[in-house]
Amino acid sequence: MRVFPLRATLGLKLALVLFGVVVGALGIVYLMVVPRLEARFVDAKIRELEQERDGAVLQVRDQLGANGFELTDTIDGIAIELNARVVVFQSNALVFADSSVTGADVRGDPIVALAARRGTPTSGRVEREGRSYAEVAAPLGNGWMLLLSAPLDDALAGVRLIGRSLLVAGLVALVASAVAAYWAAYGLTRRLRRLETAASQIAAGDFSVPIASQGGDEIAELAREFDAMRVRLADLDRARREFIANASHELRTPLFSLAGFLELLADEDLDEETRREFLEETREQVVRLTRLATDLLDLSRLDAGRLHVDESAVDLAEAARVLADEFRLLAETNERPLEVEADGPVPAAGDRERVIRIGRALLENALDHPPPGTAVSLVARLEDGRATLVVCDEGPGIPAADQQRVFQRFYRGEGGKASGSGLGLAIAAELAARMGGRLTLASEPGATRFTLELPAADAISRENGAGAGDGAADPASVTTL
Repeated sequence: MRVFPLRATLGLKLALVLFGVVVGALGIVYLMVVPRLEARFVDAKIRELEQERDGAVLQVRDQLGANGFELTDTIDGIAIELNARVVVFQSNALVFADSSVTGADVRGDPIVALAARRGTPTSGRVEREGRSYAEVAAPLGNGWMLLLSAPLDDALAGVRLIGRSLLVAGLVALVASAVAAYWAAYGLTRRLRRLETAASQIAAGDFSVPIASQGGDEIAELAREFDAMRVRLADLDRARREFIANASHELRTPLFSLAGFLELLADEDLDEETRREFLEETREQVVRLTRLATDLLDLSRLDAGRLHVDESAVDLAEAARVLADEFRLLAETNERPLEVEADGPVPAAGDRERVIRIGRALLENALDHPPPGTAVSLVARLEDGRATLVVCDEGPGIPAADQQRVFQRFYRGEGGKASGSGLGLAIAAELAARMGGRLTLASEPGATRFTLELPAADAISRENGAGAGDGAADPASVTTL
């Protein structure tokens, strides 16, 4: 059985966080409510005693000179009225009269001692034999002291009830938070576990299982991005397999042809005309191998960022004429009319060599795939501050399903003539991007247009013009894409 440590760890962390939040909140509430509420009850009882203090002092003072029975009756009456214990102390701090016969010993009471030292009424809270009392002490004159002591049991019982209620509510909240944390962690980790399973499948090379993404939270966004990555990896894996098959075919065919032609050329009885034909076929096969090797080399340079692109002025109209002259013979051989449309110079900022290479890829595509007799045109013009070179053919068009993929590496269309490595248009698109432009496609039956857009340049230098002429005049300097 497989164990997912992520689930336990995440669930534990979430439970601890919720536990800490609940405990912290309850602690804050308890500390802010219970002590404050207890202090209010105690203060209220002390204020009640203070309000009756002066009247009690007058009554007891009037009876100090009378007989003991009258004083006892007086303090008993005050005790009943205030629901408090009334004690009269002599000057030597001995109890002279007490309304409670069974009450706790009040000798040495701190409130009485403090009032005696100050000579003024004093109040406070006293703990005696495990119980709390609100007390008020006042001088009676001639060293006599009066103490009013009321138990706080009833008031504090309500406070304790509130404290217990908070604790019970806290326990319920803790249990609820633990359950909520478990279910939240379970739902969260279950979705993460699906992503983990999908990642394992992708790592194993299985790209067939889609990744479900429900909801709009961060994990759903991650799942959607993960699924997009899966689709992309599936496309790359399929393209890789196709490329291996295509490259194997592209390499095997010219190599076998070269081996056969070289063996035939070794025959001494071969006539001169046949020997020239074999040599021409051998040269074409070498060019085919060179093109494949060049594509792979440029692809590796693009990925490594080592492909240098110059920034200079390029005349796209002149580039169109150079390309037309280079492909004129091929167009006539394949019975495809080739025209150039340019009203004047079309200055663009870019690398002339890369522009020519992109144009070759587009022209090869236009002259290779449509049926014989399809007209092909090269159009150079300025549009909205951008210099464009358009390669257009009047063929049946590219299927909509293929239009989104023609610039992908190793992709070769299913219909028509699918040959080559599938890298020409992909490299052309990346070269256009390196020059600050873009390569786009618009296709429908009767009109397929590949458009190279580059930033327009202010002027074209004479050196670039001379370089263009030199490149056109020297066919050996042209590298076939």
